[in-house]
Amino acid sequence: MPSVLITGASKGIGRATAAEFAARDYRVIATARDPRTLEDLDVARRLRLDVTDQASVDEAVAAAGEVDVLVSNAGVIFLGAVEASPVAEIERLFAQNTAGAIRVAQAVLPQMRERRSGRLLFVSSVVGRLVFSGNAAYAASKWALEALAESLAVETSPFGIHTTLLEPGSVSSGALDAPLVYRLPDDPYTALATDSMDRSGAITPEQVARAIADAAELDAPPLRLPVGDPAAMILAARKAAPEDIPFIPGS
Repeated sequence: MPSVLITGASKGIGRATAAEFAARDYRVIATARDPRTLEDLDVARRLRLDVTDQASVDEAVAAAGEVDVLVSNAGVIFLGAVEASPVAEIERLFAQNTAGAIRVAQAVLPQMRERRSGRLLFVSSVVGRLVFSGNAAYAASKWALEALAESLAVETSPFGIHTTLLEPGSVSSGALDAPLVYRLPDDPYTALATDSMDRSGAITPEQVARAIADAAELDAPPLRLPVGDPAAMILAARKAAPEDIPFIPGS
């Protein structure tokens, strides 16, 4: 029975992914900062794991045992124009969305290298490849994650390890139902949408979970995998647009 370790499994995409892998008869190790939020998940193990805490990561990975698949999902977001975004808050996003994701990957890689097999699945976003006004800090953390994951793909493929970045567009996970928003006094950016990403075609966490599980089972998974038709369309539009001017989605 293959095993999968999932970070950020307390809600949204992570919770749906844990349920999807369990339905496919994987040994699921669901993790969250507060494992009490995982009590109603029908999985093999429920562990505390804070991706920003090295000791927490080391303890969870040791307790997990053999990990065939890592789903790196834990993440946070806030909205705001670049000028209005506190640098400390930008650093917080990078600590969790970028460094945290790589910290967990580093922890499982030694056993994968020894077995010469493994899957690293990173939940990225379309904003790992483009930017919407109002969420530059989140996008930057995902752009950085994409660079690190692509490097991992190059470095670890000789050991039989496959790396894939899942890139959904808008997801009805509840993450933006009441987001943290930063504004300047007498905000000069009110003419811009706080978050200009079109959410009318949002897909469900369950759709993302199925795409993640499907990717884990591909013989030759791609490095990047758009999730959902809206994501595929906007990423194709970005690829076709000139690189020497800012890309404005929907323009």
